[in-house]
Amino acid sequence: MASDAQTLIQDAFKAVDIEVGGKRPWDIQVHNPAFYGRLLSGGSLGLGESYMDGWWDSPAIDQFIYKILHNRLNDRIPINANVIWNFLLAKLINFQRLRPFNVGQQHYDIGNDLYRAMLDKRLVYSCGYWSSPQHPAQNLAEAQEAKLDLVCRKIGLQEGQRVLDIGSGWGSFLKFAAEKYGAHGVGVTVSKEQAALARELCAGLPVETRLQDYMTLEGSFDHIVSIGMFEHVGPKNYRAYFKKVHSLLKDDGFFLLHTIGNNITTQNEPWSAKYIFPDGVVPSIEQIGRANDDIFSMEDWHNFGPDYDKTLMAWHANFEASWDSLKGSYDERFHRMWRYYLLTCAASFRVRYLQLWQIVFTKIGAKERYASVR
Repeated sequence: MASDAQTLIQDAFKAVDIEVGGKRPWDIQVHNPAFYGRLLSGGSLGLGESYMDGWWDSPAIDQFIYKILHNRLNDRIPINANVIWNFLLAKLINFQRLRPFNVGQQHYDIGNDLYRAMLDKRLVYSCGYWSSPQHPAQNLAEAQEAKLDLVCRKIGLQEGQRVLDIGSGWGSFLKFAAEKYGAHGVGVTVSKEQAALARELCAGLPVETRLQDYMTLEGSFDHIVSIGMFEHVGPKNYRAYFKKVHSLLKDDGFFLLHTIGNNITTQNEPWSAKYIFPDGVVPSIEQIGRANDDIFSMEDWHNFGPDYDKTLMAWHANFEASWDSLKGSYDERFHRMWRYYLLTCAASFRVRYLQLWQIVFTKIGAKERYASVR
């Protein structure tokens, strides 16, 4: 006899064209009947954890999650006590400044072997630019090179100029900027594994990689970029972040912010906050606008969010194709966790819950004029 939780969940799934035990790619197979109660009590956290534990499967998790998000089924599941508690903690405690190296240790230091297997040859861990009007990308490598070049063109990068990359990862942008544009670069990351490999990959180039908190930076730069790092800053620190960038940027320089964007002002999704990006928060337009009020002039706001769907699906394909070589270092629960991470994120961009923004800023009163680049 079906429990009340099972009946409730199955009926909710049917309403959005998902069948438990069905044969379509977005249908799910439930292996443990405790799944229904866990989903009701835990919401999105319970859904993700029960998948990691092997309680359910779906041939196409991205399509399953897309169905849920597109039909706003997630809004109908009651908010549980853990979500409320985590929201209150985030309001009370500035986790991002309390433990600035935490995300580096828990996410980016997992293992360079994983990222080498999943990413393109340049090790670019941010959204590729597939939708260039002039030369649409045909694969991940082309999309990432197009994105790096797009950033260089947006800031008007010239030979010999000094550029700062806040959250420089494995040095992909600075390596490209040095090789293709003759730039000199300084990059900062909170991941020791990223810093070590970036120094190796950028050897012989005028590029310096530092294991350093961005708030301790000093100096002056012709241009500043931050690609896929702002999601770790936290709303309490947005204004201090913009003030810090302002203090480091030359008067006529450009600052390019490349960040995932949220349609609403909220805290991080609970499962992702626990397992993937601790202390991460995706900013909204309102939060970015308020934070740089009277600090910068916004010159350009470019949204190519759908390109992140393609990027994540390419990463997923690489990850699954490389699993046999990775499974000696990572267990099956990690395998399911990472697959769930990539595919649920892809669905979130596909349904346009999440965006990808590149925003160009200048100092108020700057003489240099910005020309829109796509």
